[in-house]
Amino acid sequence: MTLNPIQKRRLAAFRANRRAVWSLWIFLVIFVLSLFAEFIANDKPLVVSYRGDLTFPVFNGFYEESDFGGDPGLNANFKDEAIQCLIITGGLEDCYYEPEEFIADAEDGVIAGEEIAQGWMIWPPIPYSFDTVNDDVDRAPGPPDANHWLGTDDTTRDVLARVIYGVRTSLLFAIAMVGISSVVGVAAGAIQGYFGGWTDLLFQRFIEIWGSTPFLYIIIITAAIFTMNFWLLVGLMALFSWTSLVGVVRAEFLRARNFEYVRAARALGVPDRTIMFRHILPNAMVATVTLMPFLVTGAISGLAVLDYLGFGLPSSYPSLGELTLQAKENLHASWLGFTAFFTFAILLSLLVFIFEGIRDAFDPRKVLA
Repeated sequence: MTLNPIQKRRLAAFRANRRAVWSLWIFLVIFVLSLFAEFIANDKPLVVSYRGDLTFPVFNGFYEESDFGGDPGLNANFKDEAIQCLIITGGLEDCYYEPEEFIADAEDGVIAGEEIAQGWMIWPPIPYSFDTVNDDVDRAPGPPDANHWLGTDDTTRDVLARVIYGVRTSLLFAIAMVGISSVVGVAAGAIQGYFGGWTDLLFQRFIEIWGSTPFLYIIIITAAIFTMNFWLLVGLMALFSWTSLVGVVRAEFLRARNFEYVRAARALGVPDRTIMFRHILPNAMVATVTLMPFLVTGAISGLAVLDYLGFGLPSSYPSLGELTLQAKENLHASWLGFTAFFTFAILLSLLVFIFEGIRDAFDPRKVLA
């Protein structure tokens, strides 16, 4: 794709901000890894070879023990030594009695003088999902060790796995909420600033009334009536966050609507919609992008606060806010507090640095060295 001179200048301005470039690469690595959280942290194997057949439990969440020569009607727990023995030995029934002994014997491929169809499993780097309860942990919360690199929480769930899944939930929530808020807020501000007059006056009075609505009460009432889910919470948050962009966009359009190039476009018969979003909006992007890091970080922090208070996503979702609550309630478990703090600090700092570079890229007054 060929870039025009303006796009080349913006790209060069962004690259000139080395902190923004490095932050973008680090953020992309974190985001991409979180998108593939199931392949990094999961209590199910990635691949299972049983009697020469390959299965992929990471894609299919339910297998019966009978699929591996066990009892029918029972969900296969791949972390159970008996199930592992059945897979490795090709369905040897005695695995239910002495699984460790048969697993050791199966390494030679021969048990009781008979060859077996030796199977195998490939596990993800972290053999725990965000909701996996480890009954082998001596105490909860448990400190970091070789099995749990960041320790466990008060229900013996792996903290690192919950952080990976929680980061994905938070970032997807922020992207969805800010995307909806930006479209509505920019459109509303553009209409107000471009047309002015009664349109601007009525819109401003509506925004004043809407902005005074206590959105936390609305969330609490909604959570009491409906079962909260991801998209419902995104919609509720976006419903009250779009007004934060209206003011700056409106001001830029009020300033630019009487510029010479706008008057010339009107004289040539260019439609208002084209003038607004092709000619004026790019010049208003500096002020808009300046507010973006506050919207994104506010969305992540807002979700964490709602989860902390118990009005956010259901407990079935991995939550950074719930991890923060556990850190507060278990002050003796310092690893929970440090994990929550550094997760938020790193994530929010990277986003702020990235948007600083984007702001520089859209600023026509930025002079490149």
